[in-house]
Amino acid sequence: MAGTASVAGEVFVDALPYFDQGYDAAGVREAAAALVEEETRRYRPTKNYLSYLATPDFAAFETEIMRNEFERLAARQPMDLLSMKRYELPAPSAGQKNDITAWQECVNNSMAQLEHQAVRIENLELMSQYGTNAWKVYNDNLAFMIEMAQKELQKFRKQIQDLNWQRKNDQLAGGAKLRELESNWVSLVSKNYEIERAIVQLENEITQLRQQQGDENKENIRQDF
Repeated sequence: MAGTASVAGEVFVDALPYFDQGYDAAGVREAAAALVEEETRRYRPTKNYLSYLATPDFAAFETEIMRNEFERLAARQPMDLLSMKRYELPAPSAGQKNDITAWQECVNNSMAQLEHQAVRIENLELMSQYGTNAWKVYNDNLAFMIEMAQKELQKFRKQIQDLNWQRKNDQLAGGAKLRELESNWVSLVSKNYEIERAIVQLENEITQLRQQQGDENKENIRQDF
Protein backbone atom coordinates (compact mmCIF):
# COMPACT_ATOMS: atom_id res chain seq x y z
CA MET A 1 0.00 0.00 0.00
CA ALA A 2 1.46 3.35 -0.98
CA GLY A 3 0.40 6.97 -1.04
CA THR A 4 1.34 9.47 -3.74
CA ALA A 5 3.59 12.29 -2.57
CA SER A 6 3.42 15.91 -3.64
CA VAL A 7 6.68 15.62 -5.55
CA ALA A 8 6.32 14.06 -8.99
CA GLY A 9 7.88 10.64 -9.25
CA GLU A 10 8.22 10.20 -5.48
CA VAL A 11 6.11 7.72 -3.54
CA PHE A 12 5.72 7.37 0.21
CA VAL A 13 5.43 3.67 1.07
CA ASP A 14 3.36 2.97 4.17
CA ALA A 15 3.63 -0.84 4.07
CA LEU A 16 6.02 -2.98 6.08
CA PRO A 17 6.12 -6.29 4.16
CA TYR A 18 8.76 -7.76 6.51
CA PHE A 19 6.54 -7.00 9.51
CA ASP A 20 2.94 -6.98 8.29
CA GLN A 21 1.00 -10.20 8.46
CA GLY A 22 -1.87 -11.57 6.42
CA TYR A 23 -0.41 -11.37 2.91
CA ASP A 24 -0.90 -15.12 2.46
CA ALA A 25 -4.49 -15.07 3.63
CA ALA A 26 -7.13 -16.30 1.20
CA GLY A 27 -8.30 -13.60 -1.22
CA VAL A 28 -5.60 -11.05 -0.39
CA ARG A 29 -3.57 -11.65 -3.55
CA GLU A 30 -6.69 -11.62 -5.72
CA ALA A 31 -7.88 -8.38 -4.12
CA ALA A 32 -4.49 -6.72 -4.70
CA ALA A 33 -4.45 -7.89 -8.33
CA ALA A 34 -7.96 -6.50 -8.82
CA LEU A 35 -6.89 -3.11 -7.42
CA VAL A 36 -3.86 -3.01 -9.73
CA GLU A 37 -5.99 -4.01 -12.71
CA GLU A 38 -8.57 -1.34 -11.91
CA GLU A 39 -5.94 1.39 -11.57
CA THR A 40 -4.18 0.28 -14.74
CA ARG A 41 -7.45 0.42 -16.65
CA ARG A 42 -8.19 4.03 -15.71
CA TYR A 43 -4.61 5.32 -15.62
CA ARG A 44 -3.59 7.47 -18.55
CA PRO A 45 -0.07 8.99 -18.67
CA THR A 46 -0.18 12.76 -18.99
CA LYS A 47 3.47 13.36 -19.85
CA ASN A 48 6.35 11.84 -21.75
CA TYR A 49 8.62 10.39 -19.08
CA LEU A 50 11.48 10.03 -21.60
CA SER A 51 11.39 13.64 -22.80
CA TYR A 52 14.69 14.44 -21.05
CA LEU A 53 16.50 11.84 -23.20
CA ALA A 54 17.87 12.57 -26.64
CA THR A 55 16.00 11.14 -29.61
CA PRO A 56 17.63 7.79 -30.35
CA ASP A 57 19.36 7.35 -33.70
CA PHE A 58 18.67 3.71 -34.52
CA ALA A 59 20.65 3.92 -37.76
CA ALA A 60 23.85 5.24 -36.19
CA PHE A 61 25.68 1.90 -36.38
CA GLU A 62 24.15 0.60 -39.59
CA THR A 63 26.49 -0.24 -42.42
CA GLU A 64 25.54 -0.39 -46.07
CA ILE A 65 25.39 -4.18 -45.92
CA MET A 66 23.17 -4.08 -42.81
CA ARG A 67 20.91 -1.47 -44.40
CA ASN A 68 20.49 -3.56 -47.55
CA GLU A 69 19.77 -6.62 -45.44
CA PHE A 70 17.12 -4.76 -43.41
CA GLU A 71 15.51 -3.58 -46.62
CA ARG A 72 15.50 -7.16 -47.94
CA LEU A 73 13.83 -8.40 -44.74
CA ALA A 74 11.27 -5.59 -44.86
CA ALA A 75 10.46 -6.52 -48.48
CA ARG A 76 10.22 -10.22 -47.48
CA GLN A 77 12.68 -11.19 -50.20
CA PRO A 78 14.66 -14.44 -49.99
CA MET A 79 18.34 -14.38 -49.11
CA ASP A 80 20.79 -14.63 -51.99
CA LEU A 81 22.47 -18.00 -52.19
CA LEU A 82 26.22 -18.25 -51.70
CA SER A 83 27.84 -17.77 -55.08
CA MET A 84 30.42 -20.41 -55.99
CA LYS A 85 31.14 -18.89 -59.37
CA ARG A 86 34.48 -17.46 -58.26
CA TYR A 87 35.69 -20.98 -57.48
CA GLU A 88 34.72 -22.43 -60.86
CA LEU A 89 37.21 -23.03 -63.68
CA PRO A 90 35.04 -22.94 -66.82
CA ALA A 91 36.55 -23.70 -70.18
CA PRO A 92 35.94 -21.42 -73.15
CA SER A 93 32.58 -21.83 -74.77
CA ALA A 94 32.15 -23.92 -77.91
CA GLY A 95 32.42 -20.85 -80.10
CA GLN A 96 35.71 -19.80 -78.48
CA LYS A 97 37.58 -23.08 -78.62
CA ASN A 98 40.11 -21.58 -81.05
CA ASP A 99 40.24 -18.13 -79.33
CA ILE A 100 43.68 -17.60 -77.77
CA THR A 101 42.40 -14.70 -75.66
CA ALA A 102 39.61 -16.81 -74.17
CA TRP A 103 42.06 -19.55 -73.28
CA GLN A 104 44.41 -16.98 -71.75
CA GLU A 105 41.58 -15.69 -69.53
CA CYS A 106 40.88 -19.27 -68.41
CA VAL A 107 44.55 -19.79 -67.59
CA ASN A 108 44.68 -16.50 -65.63
CA ASN A 109 41.58 -17.55 -63.70
CA SER A 110 43.14 -20.92 -62.91
CA MET A 111 46.35 -19.26 -61.72
CA ALA A 112 44.35 -16.88 -59.51
CA GLN A 113 42.41 -19.78 -57.99
CA LEU A 114 45.63 -21.73 -57.46
CA GLU A 115 47.24 -18.74 -55.75
CA HIS A 116 44.17 -18.28 -53.57
CA GLN A 117 44.32 -21.91 -52.45
CA ALA A 118 48.06 -21.54 -51.78
CA VAL A 119 47.37 -18.52 -49.56
CA ARG A 120 44.71 -20.47 -47.67
CA ILE A 121 47.16 -23.34 -47.10
CA GLU A 122 49.77 -20.86 -45.88
CA ASN A 123 47.28 -19.29 -43.48
CA LEU A 124 46.36 -22.73 -42.14
CA GLU A 125 50.05 -23.50 -41.58
CA LEU A 126 50.51 -20.19 -39.74
CA MET A 127 47.42 -20.91 -37.67
CA SER A 128 48.76 -24.37 -36.85
CA GLN A 129 52.07 -22.87 -35.75
CA TYR A 130 50.96 -19.76 -33.89
CA GLY A 131 47.23 -20.10 -33.44
CA THR A 132 47.44 -22.28 -30.33
CA ASN A 133 49.25 -19.65 -28.28
CA ALA A 134 46.98 -16.92 -29.61
CA TRP A 135 43.92 -18.89 -28.55
CA LYS A 136 45.47 -19.55 -25.14
CA VAL A 137 46.00 -15.82 -24.64
CA TYR A 138 42.46 -15.14 -25.83
CA ASN A 139 41.05 -17.75 -23.45
CA ASP A 140 43.13 -16.35 -20.58
CA ASN A 141 41.71 -12.90 -21.29
CA LEU A 142 38.20 -14.32 -21.37
CA ALA A 143 38.78 -16.16 -18.09
CA PHE A 144 40.08 -12.94 -16.50
CA MET A 145 37.06 -10.99 -17.78
CA ILE A 146 34.71 -13.68 -16.44
CA GLU A 147 36.46 -13.63 -13.07
CA MET A 148 36.19 -9.82 -12.84
CA ALA A 149 32.54 -9.94 -13.89
CA GLN A 150 31.79 -12.60 -11.27
CA LYS A 151 33.51 -10.52 -8.59
CA GLU A 152 31.47 -7.51 -9.66
CA LEU A 153 28.32 -9.65 -9.58
CA GLN A 154 29.11 -10.90 -6.08
CA LYS A 155 29.73 -7.34 -4.93
CA PHE A 156 26.35 -6.19 -6.24
CA ARG A 157 24.63 -9.24 -4.75
CA LYS A 158 26.18 -8.46 -1.38
CA GLN A 159 25.06 -4.84 -1.65
CA ILE A 160 21.53 -6.00 -2.49
CA GLN A 161 21.56 -8.45 0.43
CA ASP A 162 22.87 -5.79 2.81
CA LEU A 163 20.20 -3.40 1.60
CA ASN A 164 17.48 -6.01 2.08
CA TRP A 165 18.79 -6.80 5.57
CA GLN A 166 18.81 -3.09 6.38
CA ARG A 167 15.27 -2.73 5.07
CA LYS A 168 14.18 -5.75 7.11
CA ASN A 169 15.80 -4.47 10.30
CA ASP A 170 14.34 -0.99 9.79
CA GLN A 171 10.89 -2.40 9.13
CA LEU A 172 11.02 -4.75 12.11
CA ALA A 173 12.17 -1.88 14.33
CA GLY A 174 9.47 0.37 12.89
CA GLY A 175 6.86 -2.36 13.28
CA ALA A 176 7.82 -2.91 16.92
CA LYS A 177 7.57 0.84 17.52
CA LEU A 178 4.18 0.96 15.82
CA ARG A 179 2.99 -1.98 17.90
CA GLU A 180 4.18 -0.25 21.07
CA LEU A 181 2.44 2.98 20.05
CA GLU A 182 -0.70 1.04 19.16
CA SER A 183 -0.63 -0.65 22.56
CA ASN A 184 -0.20 2.73 24.24
CA TRP A 185 -3.04 4.12 22.16
CA VAL A 186 -5.32 1.25 23.13
CA SER A 187 -4.36 1.72 26.78
CA LEU A 188 -5.04 5.45 26.63
CA VAL A 189 -8.36 4.91 24.85
CA SER A 190 -9.33 2.39 27.52
CA LYS A 191 -8.35 4.82 30.27
CA ASN A 192 -10.29 7.61 28.56
CA TYR A 193 -13.29 5.31 28.37
CA GLU A 194 -12.98 4.45 32.07
CA ILE A 195 -12.63 8.15 32.91
CA GLU A 196 -15.65 9.07 30.79
CA ARG A 197 -17.68 6.30 32.42
CA ALA A 198 -16.58 7.48 35.87
CA ILE A 199 -17.50 11.06 34.91
CA VAL A 200 -20.93 9.96 33.73
CA GLN A 201 -21.40 7.98 36.92
CA LEU A 202 -20.35 10.97 39.03
CA GLU A 203 -22.64 13.26 37.06
CA ASN A 204 -25.52 10.85 37.67
CA GLU A 205 -24.69 10.71 41.36
CA ILE A 206 -24.46 14.52 41.49
CA THR A 207 -27.80 14.79 39.72
CA GLN A 208 -29.34 12.33 42.15
CA LEU A 209 -27.86 14.20 45.12
CA ARG A 210 -29.13 17.50 43.79
CA GLN A 211 -32.53 16.01 43.21
CA GLN A 212 -32.52 14.49 46.69
CA GLN A 213 -31.33 17.78 48.18
CA GLY A 214 -34.08 19.59 46.30
CA ASP A 215 -36.72 17.20 47.56
CA GLU A 216 -35.44 17.61 51.14
CA ASN A 217 -35.54 21.41 50.80
CA LYS A 218 -39.06 21.25 49.50
CA GLU A 219 -40.06 19.02 52.43
CA ASN A 220 -38.48 21.38 54.95
CA ILE A 221 -40.24 24.37 53.40
CA ARG A 222 -43.55 22.54 53.54
CA GLN A 223 -42.98 21.67 57.18
CA ASP A 224 -42.19 25.29 58.01
CA PHE A 225 -45.52 26.43 56.68
